[in-house]
Amino acid sequence: MLKNILLVGLGGAAGSMLRYAFSVWFKHASFPLATFLVNIIGSFVIGAVFAYALRSEQFANNWRLFLAAGICGGFTTFSAFSLESLAMLQQQRIGMFVLYVGGSILLGLTATWLGYSLVK
Repeated sequence: MLKNILLVGLGGAAGSMLRYAFSVWFKHASFPLATFLVNIIGSFVIGAVFAYALRSEQFANNWRLFLAAGICGGFTTFSAFSLESLAMLQQQRIGMFVLYVGGSILLGLTATWLGYSLVK
């Protein structure tokens, strides 16, 4: 258990530092390019990691924890959201998919506005 926590923590630290680097590299863009790129790249990486894990029994659980939960989790939580959404579509749980995606966007924006409004 401790080993798993350390793998996720080390990967998360690396992912967070990489995310910060993106924000520095693209800080002058008029469009939120850093966040946009982080979300797309993170979604691609987590999809590739899970596809490879399904294909290869040799792909150790340690690497999945480090890469998916750790690096992708620190880089962006949008990647996990994307993977969970894709799983719902693959399982043909369309109603749950619409509720999850729509609810996440609507409630996420609402919660951000509410938190901002209460503290402002």
